[in-house]
Amino acid sequence: MPRRYDPERRQRIIDAAIRVVGEKGIAGLSHRTAAAEADVPLGSTTYHFKTLDDLLVAALRQANEGFAKVIASRGGLADPDTDLAAELAGWMGEWLAGDRTGVELEYELYLAALRRPALRPVAAEWAQDLADRLSRCTDAVTARALVALMDGICLQVLLTEVPYDEGYACEVLRRVIPGRVG
Repeated sequence: MPRRYDPERRQRIIDAAIRVVGEKGIAGLSHRTAAAEADVPLGSTTYHFKTLDDLLVAALRQANEGFAKVIASRGGLADPDTDLAAELAGWMGEWLAGDRTGVELEYELYLAALRRPALRPVAAEWAQDLADRLSRCTDAVTARALVALMDGICLQVLLTEVPYDEGYACEVLRRVIPGRVG
């Protein structure tokens, strides 16, 4: 039987892996569960992703696009007069107000890097990319501190189920930005 050309198969497998992790957590993801969810032969998952970590890396890269889309849609960093703290607080508010499952999934994959070294470069790239973007508005040390603070605020919201408070986030972010207290 000739092989059927399926240019979308790799993407369907990534999407399926994200759905599996969203429903069952990382522990529920295997080549077999991804193949079943994507409705592809098991061999397709191992063809496109030699290891489960390869599949998780692809899923994390795709999940990271959620926050990147929020940043791109707002475009506030391009304006030199932007209130950086307010812009960042707005980013988080928009992201956290979106699909909660997607946000939780993104953090689950991000935090999986603690136990899966193959994911660490992707997690580090995300943090570095955001710090690089913020470095256009402030110094590099402050940019990295803002990334860490934003991560902390988002994790607290996700873990405590306390509603996101944009005013609080803005105030705390202002305290980290030089010359922007109060």
